[in-house]
Amino acid sequence: MTKEEILAIFQETGALLDGHFQLTSGLHSAQYFQCALVLQDPIQAQKLCWEIACKYMSEKIDVVVGPAIGGIVVAQEVARLLSARAIFAEREDGKMTLRRGFQVKPGEKVLVVEDVVTTGGSIKEVIDLVRKEGGEVKGAGFLVNRSQGKVTFDLPVFSVFEMDVITYDPKECPLCEKRTPLTKPGSRK
Repeated sequence: MTKEEILAIFQETGALLDGHFQLTSGLHSAQYFQCALVLQDPIQAQKLCWEIACKYMSEKIDVVVGPAIGGIVVAQEVARLLSARAIFAEREDGKMTLRRGFQVKPGEKVLVVEDVVTTGGSIKEVIDLVRKEGGEVKGAGFLVNRSQGKVTFDLPVFSVFEMDVITYDPKECPLCEKRTPLTKPGSRK
């Protein structure tokens, strides 16, 4: 799909929001990707996740893992398309962990996925977790990369859509100065 087609999907589903948002990272932004709104439509989810699956199809992935909550649906759909297992990592005592009986067996080929990446913190934690379990991380795939090239990984990375969205430290946020109401839509409350 072209960048314009992908952007149209986010806009048509209401997944690209304008306002004043506190991101999961703590940074503020005037735009927010609420990927849950696009992923609630299985047809749109399949279209976007197909882009990730195609990129890693030749890697013969055994397991697709995403961080809760944003990466769960992405992991499920990409895994379905790759005929792999889908699992997710979640925070326990502030640390990413595999629970619910999920495991990565030593030597399994793993793809780590996420809905939106801004600072890359959750993805890096999941990559470290998978490696500690003995998994071979073959790459990472995101629906949206809004890091503006600031986040790098030591493995192949693919983003369905990249958008340079300006973020602000809360102490220097012009939206705060204007007293624009702040919304905190992310998963870490």
